This record gives sequence, C-alpha cells and structure tokens, in this order.
Amino acid sequence: MNIKILIVEDEFIVGNALRLAVETAGYRVTGMVASVEEAEENIRNQQPDLVLLDIRLEGESSGIDLARKLRAENIPFIYLSAHSSQKILEEAKTTEPYGFLVKPFRENDLLVALEIALYRHRHSLEAQLRQEDFLQKQLATISNETATAEQQLLKIARLLQSYIPFDLISVGPRPFDAAQFNDTAYLRIGFDEYQFIREKELTTITGLTKDELSNIIKNSHTDADAIIYSDEITKQELNDPSLQKTWFDFLNCQAFLVFPVDLKNGSAVHYFFYSRQRAIYTEKHIALLDRFKTYLTELAEKMTHAARATDQPFSTNKDYSEAANRPEFQGIIGNHPLLLAALDLTTQIAPYNTSVLILGESGTGKEKVAHYIHALSQRAKGPFVKVNCAAIPTTLIESELFGHEKGAFTGAIEKRKGRFEQADGGTIFLDEIGELPLDMQVKLLRVLQEKEISSVGGSSSVKVNVRIVSATNRNLEKEVAEGNFRLDLYYRLNVFPITLPPLRERKTDIETLALFFANRFCQEFNKPFQGIAPSMIEEMRAYNWPGNIRELENIMEQSVILNDGKSKLELRRRLTMAAPALTGEINIETLQDVKHVQQETERAYLISVLKRTNGRIRGTNGAAKMLNVKPTTLEAKMAKLNIKRQDFIQTTGNQ
Repeated sequence: MNIKILIVEDEFIVGNALRLAVETAGYRVTGMVASVEEAEENIRNQQPDLVLLDIRLEGESSGIDLARKLRAENIPFIYLSAHSSQKILEEAKTTEPYGFLVKPFRENDLLVALEIALYRHRHSLEAQLRQEDFLQKQLATISNETATAEQQLLKIARLLQSYIPFDLISVGPRPFDAAQFNDTAYLRIGFDEYQFIREKELTTITGLTKDELSNIIKNSHTDADAIIYSDEITKQELNDPSLQKTWFDFLNCQAFLVFPVDLKNGSAVHYFFYSRQRAIYTEKHIALLDRFKTYLTELAEKMTHAARATDQPFSTNKDYSEAANRPEFQGIIGNHPLLLAALDLTTQIAPYNTSVLILGESGTGKEKVAHYIHALSQRAKGPFVKVNCAAIPTTLIESELFGHEKGAFTGAIEKRKGRFEQADGGTIFLDEIGELPLDMQVKLLRVLQEKEISSVGGSSSVKVNVRIVSATNRNLEKEVAEGNFRLDLYYRLNVFPITLPPLRERKTDIETLALFFANRFCQEFNKPFQGIAPSMIEEMRAYNWPGNIRELENIMEQSVILNDGKSKLELRRRLTMAAPALTGEINIETLQDVKHVQQETERAYLISVLKRTNGRIRGTNGAAKMLNVKPTTLEAKMAKLNIKRQDFIQTTGNQ
C-alpha cells in the first residue's frame, strides 16, 4: 500500500498512537506535525494522499483553517476531536470533511474511517470526471448549434446552473467603451425560467434613469483576473456607485464571481455570476470555468461579432427567456433560492449511480425528490422501491429488506424476495433511514460494501445492482455522536447530500403553494374558487409550519371543504391551534402527529355540524347543504375520519 498520510495533532501521545496504527495497517506517514504552518510545509514537500487533522491546534490558525485549504487542493481529510458535541460536528460539517473521529477512538474505527474517506474521495473524483465529461459534450453541442448568441448564452447558463449556482448571470465587454449598458443578462425567476435583461429592463426593474445608469457605468471598475467577491469584501472594495454594486444591492446578493476571457482583437468579455447565498463561490468554480474557457471565449467572440455586424451592443431580442425542453419537477411548487438550489443538485446527481442522502424535516418533499432522482437517471425504466424504515417492526425488517427462505421462521410458508432484490436494476428509497436499528445498520453497510445480500435462512449470497437513495428528518451527526447511528454507514450514505428547506425558510412560496392546493381541491370537490382572503395569506406567512408543505396542504383542503363556494377562502380557526405542541398539551414530533391534530380539528367541526342536523346529510337542512359540498363528498370525508351518521340521529325518519 503506497498511500501517504499526514498527521496534524498537537498531542504527542495521540499523534504517536495514530502513527503506529496507520503504519501497522500498511499506510506511509509523511509526518506528524502540531501546527497549520508545519502542515502546509509538509503538504508542499510530501504531497500526502490524506490528512488526519485535529480541529484545535497550536498557534493562531485552527484545523478548520487548514481544512479550507485542503478542500481547495482536493486533499481528503478526517477530523480528530476530543469533543463530540453537536456544535463541533456542525462547525466541522461546513468544511465538508471526509470523516470524523472522536477521541478516544478505537483502532478499528480509525481504519474504517480511513477506508471510507479514501473510498469517498476516489468515487467523488470519478463522479467529477464523469460530470465534467458530460458538461464538455453539452457545451460542444451548444457551441456547434446554429443559434443566436443570446440563445446560446441562455443554454449555457442553464447548463452551468447545477455546477456554478447563480441568481443572475451577466456577460459584457470590459472595460466599458462608453457610458452605456452593453451587457446581456439573465435573471433566474424559476427552476428553468430566466428573465432576459438589457438596458431597458435594467432601468425598469431598478428604477434608474438612463443618466443615472450612465454615471454608474462610468464609475464602475474592471477586474483584470478571475476573482470572487463576498458580502464583506464588496462593501469595502467595490466602487459606489458601480454596476457590480447596483446588481449586488438590487438582488440582495451575498457573493459574486467574475471570470474574464480575452478575445482575438485584444479586448475582453467578462462573465459575472451573482448569488444571494453567502460564500457560495470557491476556487473550484473558477477552475471549472477555466477548464471550459474555450467555449466561453467562442460565445464571447460570437456576441461581439453580432454586435459589430448590427451596430448594436449585442442583440436586443427578448424571446429567449422561454423554458427549454429540460426535465420539469412536476408537483414541486415554488421559486425560493433554497428550493431551487436543492433541485439543481437533484438534476446534477441524477444521471449517476452515486448514493444520495436527502435531508429535511417531515413534510418537505423528500420522497418526491427521490422519485425525480430515479426518473432522471439511467435506471428510470427499472423499479423504484420505497421502504419506510420506521414503519417496519424490528423483528421483520431483515426479511423485509433481504427476503427469506421457506421455513426460515414461523409463518414463512414460502420463499419471498426482499425489497433489495425487487429493486434490482433500479433504485431503492430508504425513507426514515435514521430509524434503522443498529444491528440492521451493520447488514446494510455490508450490502453497500459488497453489493450482495443474504436472505434470512439462506445459505448463499445474491448480487444486486441497486442505487441507494436514503432520507431522514433526523440530525444524523447528532445521532452518530450519541451512538445511535454508525459513523461508517453515515459516510457511505452521505456521499451526495441534498437538503430540502423547511417551509418557514421559504415563506415567499407560501402563497403560490396555497393557490396550487386551493385550485386542486376546488376542482376535486367541484367547488368554484373565489380566491384566498388576504387575512388568510397574512396569517399563513406569519405561521411557523411545523408540518411543512403537508400541513399547508391539509389546511387548504380543510378550508376548501368548509368554504361556501361564494366567498374567498378563510381560516375557520387560528393556525396556532394547528401546533398544540407550543402550549405543552401535545408533543408534536412527526408529521403523523401534525396530521392527527389537523384531522381531529376537522373531525370535531364536522361532528358539530352533524349534531345540529341530527345526522341529516341530504336535503335543505342537511349537513352537506350547510357545508356547501356534495353529499357523496361529505360521506367520503366522514368515512375517512371514522364519523358514523347513526351516532347523531335523535329522531326517526328519512334522514
């Protein structure tokens, strides 16, 4: 084994124990150092393949400071820490380590962590090469198309979105040859929707006059090299006013990236990527753009050539903001940047066989994203098998996942395939993976490592070709720290994490979601939709939504049922009632708890109406008439909520 490891640890006893363990296992140690400065020198001279890194080190710089440099140089590292608190784990997570070891650790844990880190690094490099190969082919195709420069820019922008996230891309000649806005820009307004922006659009959306814009352009500076600006740097270094600062302030950006390309005539065109997310850009993004600089230069040449031929500062045609024929996420509603970022990651990872871990609270749409990962992959024609790990009894979960032979246990009257065999050639979705018992975690890890399963009662193993997508609403780092989830399994599953934001963090989508659900339920219940009362929208925006989108869906269904069809939808009870856990009366921990509270509230209301009508459903004085719904709709809802009409009949007669 010729793998070189650097140990960065300021406690000699711990460092020496690490050295002995890894050398015994066949690794080569390039050095054992105690500070970031010593580590940087060792990395320059020895070029280790992996670094074991203590978070707290001697000197001013910490292990986290070194970790950022290691990420930039694409060197995998494993953190070492004497503390296993959630705070430490969260802080370490921001630097994307390849592993985490809590002192004191067993030798076997160390060796497993090394194996996992090297595995993940190797596969991430392979995935990166595949992605870049795909990107290069797509860029070549776009470059060879007979389309206008603006059409090509939009296609390239869509293609780059998953690799270099942005809210606005702007391209134009630099330095400015006149106090005139010569850039072509696209503002992202949806998952695959972009607004075309030229001078007219810019003055309209910013409220600037042409003279004000001209002065801003005159005061704008030009960067000679590719550079990344963060929120803090921008406030200090950008001219005020300037075109960059105008975009930055108008869009409420937190970062932007500048990438210049040189043209044959000696001039330059700059690509600008603006984002509302803090610290989103890294040197990796610049390196990626540099690798595909040829295509970006060809596009810039085409744009400037078209501008000279028409004596116009690029084309002013605005017909290019229409959605292209790209995969659409049907049923996922909203345009919040956090949601779009998650969908971009979904699109990026879907074509590959990489394991995906979907993180998010209950009701945020994790299962929908898992479906799309499968549907957009090369396995789309294969099976998609869902397993709810929390819903299967502990005694049955092994046979449920891996199958069983006839007579393997009491009740096993025939041989049965498990979910993994059923998913062969496709995708298995392990929902609520955080609920998996520890003994089953060991067996799942073996499947991930060896790609084979053993059925209960079986004597041989069966190879399976399955992609694993898992999801959880738990904080797995916390579960690992508390000993409830295996560290090695966590890093096997967490090769490519996608985090779905809770509804309270994307409140700008609430009205859009509410309108979508209201229209759907009005059609389902055959009721006219008169809109949503402003007071209801206001209260929904102020609410915290512990049940997320599913809770909102239930609220809208309830509002439609109780609406008379002649007025706008309104809330019949305060939304704070939907979360009794806040009062301490009910402990809501899962989506099922939220749904139970909502159903009980709806059930209580329908019961009160049935009491008033003595159980009568049909007719002028019936409950259906009072609720303005069809009798059959009310009966279906009663059956769903286990309400029996007979319980409210107090007099005889035809009810």
